[in-house]
Amino acid sequence: MTLLWLCVLWVFLSATVATLPLRLQYIPGAILFCAAPVLIIVIGFSVGWLFALPALAAFVSMYRTPLRFLLARLRGQKSEVPR
Repeated sequence: MTLLWLCVLWVFLSATVATLPLRLQYIPGAILFCAAPVLIIVIGFSVGWLFALPALAAFVSMYRTPLRFLLARLRGQKSEVPR
């Protein structure tokens, strides 16, 4: 039951951060970005991987720009941070 409440809290915090101006989204967005994979892994172990897959798809969909940025940096490419 605690996992459910943590996931609901994460969703509400993400929606709240999305309403902030872009310059104020970086730090809370980074915290949520790091917390999401942990929650997805816990969902996979607790409930089952079939429930973790939609959560992973939602995470990739919501954070596609930061993920592209990280992948470009890992490849050694220079990518710009959006203003």
